[in-house]
Formats: sequence, structure tokens, C-alpha cells
Amino acid sequence: MAPHDLRRPFKRRPISDQQRRRELSLLRQSQHRSDAQHRARNLASSVISLQSPSSPDVDPETPSEPTPEVDMGGPESEASGFSIRQASSLRGPEARKWFASQLMLPEWMIDVPENLSRDWYVLARPAGKRCFVVSTDGTTVSRLRNGSVLHHFPSALPGGARKKGVSGPAQSYSILDCIFHELDQTYYVIDMVCWRGYSLYECTAEFRFFWLQSKLDETGACDPPSFYHKFRFSVVPFYNCDQSGLHSAYAGSLPYVKDGLLFYNKHAHYHTGNTPLVLIWKDERCSQYVIDTDNNGQVPNQQHIVLELQDDGKIVTSDDPPVAVNCLNADFIKQAGLTPGSLVRFAIGDGGLNCVDGKFEKADLQYISVSNRARAFADSYSKIMFQYMARHSPLKVEDLASVISQENQQDKPPEVEMSD
Repeated sequence: MAPHDLRRPFKRRPISDQQRRRELSLLRQSQHRSDAQHRARNLASSVISLQSPSSPDVDPETPSEPTPEVDMGGPESEASGFSIRQASSLRGPEARKWFASQLMLPEWMIDVPENLSRDWYVLARPAGKRCFVVSTDGTTVSRLRNGSVLHHFPSALPGGARKKGVSGPAQSYSILDCIFHELDQTYYVIDMVCWRGYSLYECTAEFRFFWLQSKLDETGACDPPSFYHKFRFSVVPFYNCDQSGLHSAYAGSLPYVKDGLLFYNKHAHYHTGNTPLVLIWKDERCSQYVIDTDNNGQVPNQQHIVLELQDDGKIVTSDDPPVAVNCLNADFIKQAGLTPGSLVRFAIGDGGLNCVDGKFEKADLQYISVSNRARAFADSYSKIMFQYMARHSPLKVEDLASVISQENQQDKPPEVEMSD
């Protein structure tokens, strides 16, 4: 795709309420201010201090040393919300849910946002393991979204290594939202949650990205690995989502393997959990994994989805509020040995899906089995629909470019004819 290509006018019938929820999310964040500093302390203490809730994926070269107990919350750690003591008792799916819910998780792009070229950034997502990285009190710890420790190491981040003659505030900590890229052993930073104890939860993406670029360079964290800095950090390049920016993210050369494009609304705060203000989009050129594969790495003939069974027999998505896809009768639930809260795998039959305004009007589902116990969440509505579209009528990069082109035409001032 070249940035100067002309596109056909793009218009797709809305199949979701993503745009309405984007507007509500922006309105809600302007009206609600949480205790962001307390949330940051809570998360940092969890990443550093908690025992790994599942089999840790620890770097074998990292010596097994005791993780220091760091109290960052004081009396506030007993305040409203989920406390560190409660989090430390979680195991299995509950722990995975808790840690995953601390990340800002993108929805899948199934409708093109309004004002894409003016209000959004685009960046190429690195392939790898999504994780939090926390540095404090002379140590750095990264945890995957399932709560497992990925690495425990020294770093050049503030407070990230024990160096002689280097000191800082005892309760200072920094939290980065990263993707660990195995091939070059680099932490690619996609967002900043906290820096030297200053919470960025309620700062816009525009501000967070500015700080991320300026502050990370100051520390030497982007330098090559050394004794006090085991892994290199690198900021993922982000672009204004105009024609040039979309082309750079989609087709430009980057030092890592791409796994789709991420789109950030410039006004979005760091909202934990799923948010329509951050979107992910993929095609075969910018991602190896567009359509979900089975356990053998093969694309199944039918699309598989995972839904959660509720008390009333409805099977729903992981959205908040959940979207009901269908309803199971009591006899089938009993025969299959299902209980409320079960995650159930289905295949989408030849009847397909029919959705209007974010609701399923028809869904031809075929029961397969209870989902793997390692699974923590049902699929989201946007993921189900993106996967369905990818098989039948995908949203193409040309469609995105066409929307940007239309917006540029609308922004041009009208030509005024001058009479002689």
C-alpha cells in the first residue's frame, strides 16, 4: 500500500455499537476521577511482591533469589478495591483474571472510528508476550497477563538495579506496559502507567506517549544490555493516523516482527480492562496470526468461539456488560455437566452470525466441549465479530485508507470563485 493511492469511498453498515461506546467512554472518563495514585501503588506492589499464581515462565539464566517485600500502599492498601492481600491468595483462573484486568486491553476493530486521521495514533504491535514491568527498590520484575513472573532482573529504569552511590525515594516505582520480543530479547514499550511514583492512569494517551519517549531516553534503558541492565527497552514508534502514518506502521521496516496494528484514541486515559478507545486490527501482511488456530496450529474449517454460561442459561461474551449470544436449555446444561461460570467452546455453523447494533440476532452455534481450564475469559464480542469478518468480509487496510482520504476531503476548505 502506498500512501498516495486513491481509495474507493468506504461505507460499511455498522455491525456494532463500538462508536457509541467510544463516545460514552470519553464522556465517562471526563466525569469520573478515581484514586489513580492508589491504583498504581496497588499494581506495582502486586507485580513485585506476590508469589506467582501459576507455573512461572522465568528466564533460566536469572538466578533464583527471594523477591523483596515492598509495601507501597501504607494504610491505603486496605482501601476500597481489591487489596494486595486478596490478590496474593488468588490461584489459577482467578489470578489470571485479576492480572489481565490490570492491563488496558484493546477491542478488535470491527467498525472504523470517526475522526480516525485526527483523533487516533497508529502503531505496529510487536509479536511477543504482553506484560507489566515494574522497577523499584533496586529490582525490576516483569509479569505476564496471567500473573506469572517472566523475568526478575536489574535494569536502567528508575530504581531498577542496586548500584553503589545511586539512591532515590524509597517508595518510588515505575510501571511500563510492554511486549517482550523473544527474537531480540527486547522489551518494547507500548504505554507508560506510572513514572517515579507519578501515576499516569488519568493522563491522555497523547501525554503518556510524549512522556514515554522523553523519560525513557533519559534513563539509559534503551541502551544495549550490561551488568546492571540485562534487557534492552525500546519505545514502539507511533504515528498520527493519517495516510503517511498508516503506511509507515503497516508497511514500514521495523526491528521486530509485527503482529497487527494498534490504534489509540489520543484522548483516552489508561483504562484497565477492555476498552473501545484502543483497537487492534490484523491482516495477513502484518500478522502471522489473523484467524485463530487450533491446538495443532491449524486453522479449523469452522470458527470456534468461547462463551461463559450464566445462571439463567444464557451464554455470553466477556464484555462489560456481557453480550448474550444464545441460551442453553436446562436439559442440555445438565447432560453436558455445565455449571454457571463454565467457559464453553462452540463452533459457528453454516447459519453463521447476524448482528445489529452490537447484539446477536441469530447465531448458529454447535457445542464442542468445555474450554481448557487454563482459559480465564470468554471471547469478547469484538473478537468474535473480527474473526467472523476475517473469514467472510474482512475490513481491509484499503478501507482504513479510504476513510482517511474521505476525512481529508471533508477538511479541505471550499473553493471560492473570484469574479472579474
